[in-house]
Amino acid sequence: MSGIGTRIDEIGTLILDGGAFYLRRDLGGRYELELHRTPVDLVEKRVRLVGTLVGAGLVNAEGVAPA
Repeated sequence: MSGIGTRIDEIGTLILDGGAFYLRRDLGGRYELELHRTPVDLVEKRVRLVGTLVGAGLVNAEGVAPA
């Protein structure tokens, strides 16, 4: 994975697991998401995530939109 502060722009599937949102990455693995809004309508759909890596596998999401 990349270092903290890295810009993230990836496609994958938005999943909800245990009350937290994750991006299941097309490239493998997953990111936990810090979200400013709750995109319930996009769960289990392909999305584009734009944000910043703020911890090990944790992304502060600036945007989550349909891919």
